[in-house]
Amino acid sequence: MGPPGIWGSGGGCRCPVHTRCQTVQRIWGAAVSFREVGVHEVREVLRLWLRGEGFRSVARLARVDRKTVRRYVAAAQACGLDRAGGEGQLGDELLGAVAERVRPHRGDGHGQGWALLAAHHAHFRELLDAGLTVVKAGELLAREGVVVPERTLHRYALEVLGHGRGRKPTVRVADCEPGAECQVDFGKMGLLDDVQAGRRRVVHALIFTAVYSRHMFVWLSFRQDLAAVIAGCEAAWAFFGGVFEVIIPDNMAAIVDQANALEPRLNRGFAEYAQDRGFVVDPARVRRPADKPRVERAVPYVRSRFFAGERFAGLADAQRRAGAWCLQGAGQRIHRTTRCRPAELFAAEEAPRLAPAPVFGYDLPVYASPKVHRDHHIEVARALYSVPGNLIGKHVDVRADSKLVRVYHRGELVKTHPRQQPGHRVTDPADLPEHKTAYAMRDIGHLQRLADEAGPAVGAYAAALLDHPLPWTRMRQVYALLGLARKWGPARVEAACARALEAEAISVPLIGRMLERGTEAAHLPRTEPLPGMPAPRFARGASHFALAAPPAGPGRAGPR
Repeated sequence: MGPPGIWGSGGGCRCPVHTRCQTVQRIWGAAVSFREVGVHEVREVLRLWLRGEGFRSVARLARVDRKTVRRYVAAAQACGLDRAGGEGQLGDELLGAVAERVRPHRGDGHGQGWALLAAHHAHFRELLDAGLTVVKAGELLAREGVVVPERTLHRYALEVLGHGRGRKPTVRVADCEPGAECQVDFGKMGLLDDVQAGRRRVVHALIFTAVYSRHMFVWLSFRQDLAAVIAGCEAAWAFFGGVFEVIIPDNMAAIVDQANALEPRLNRGFAEYAQDRGFVVDPARVRRPADKPRVERAVPYVRSRFFAGERFAGLADAQRRAGAWCLQGAGQRIHRTTRCRPAELFAAEEAPRLAPAPVFGYDLPVYASPKVHRDHHIEVARALYSVPGNLIGKHVDVRADSKLVRVYHRGELVKTHPRQQPGHRVTDPADLPEHKTAYAMRDIGHLQRLADEAGPAVGAYAAALLDHPLPWTRMRQVYALLGLARKWGPARVEAACARALEAEAISVPLIGRMLERGTEAAHLPRTEPLPGMPAPRFARGASHFALAAPPAGPGRAGPR
């Protein structure tokens, strides 16, 4: 009987082109002749034959070809089947021996196409080494009469020539204990409106999948940095009600500084977070999705069943609906592997074994390795912090949380400051040189004490200099005055300051000129006119400037 639509029920040909009909008939006959017979069919053929049925009757009842019946019966007799021995002889061992005897034997396990390709091994390798694909190389071989199935070409190129990368066989790893492992991975979802930025952005889903129960949590984010990962972890612990013992993430750059199959190196931020929350991180190997298959299969599931076709008002609305979907949608489905509802299995067996969920949020620190500048300060998050002067020119390690800034050098804590806002500065006077501390800190009191130690007149002169609405603008003058005391000696500067105070001349350059000329001890000039000099022409007496009471008159009151 041929394929439907070509031959009628009576076997007559309805094809307009008889030659085409014959070609299709030959192909159909070849396909039927090479149909593989199942073990149950072999058992049925032999069972009917043992009951005394003839070859024609067995072929009709078992619905196989009469030649097939004869071939399997002959193979069974060669394997020791006795027609008088009953159906108890039809065991698995006998049926296996019969199938092995009837099956066409291949010495090397390959067919004619493999042998033909092996005969042209050098030419096939030359084509692949020239950069051609396997399919193109097969087409060129077919033009030369070497016709090989495409599947055989790919298998030969992979197994013999090592060309291409096929999917290797794998094994199913046993599941962990309840509450022990959670696999984590980022997956691209699609475009979502960013209300703050005023545009559509690509949103990613950080998916947490419990290995034992397959219960999952989805955290949506526009970014894939360390802050987003830790925020997702914090939300996941709140969703699950606890912390898993082991986290198996992808080799995401946000948490892994250097990928390695045996000793991956986590960045400092996530390593400290794992220590604080009490879990172990076991990153998967690079380009090895089989290391975390539970969450790998969850990524397309979340994309197709939660995100695709939905309309969200923004990231907050999408995150709220994602949490509800994890509980009511994905959590209540019948999982294909466990045949349980993930949420129910998690609540029954995993939730009681998790470590307690964190009560307080995690204070994500900022890490930096700034260089200590010549002004004894470092810059961290656009704020300045002082560091001891012996570290100038060296790099230090900084950990800055919301409260404190800790400065380390070679693993030793060298400084601690309160955290400052960007643009602010905090300076410890002990970090500055002693002779520059007062100037750097604008310490007017310390500067005045230094002047008082040089002498009373010097102290009074410094006080007169600093008597200003902005006294720190006169600090350089006081420093210059103290410099004169170091150069000429406190006694001479004391005398110069005393003489300048008598004349009410407040000028440090004047003190310097007096010391250079040696006039600090000279007497002040007389203010009386010299004898013999005539009085000024327009001079007035002192009585001219005396104040007199106004004369009393009518309507005026007298002096009080």
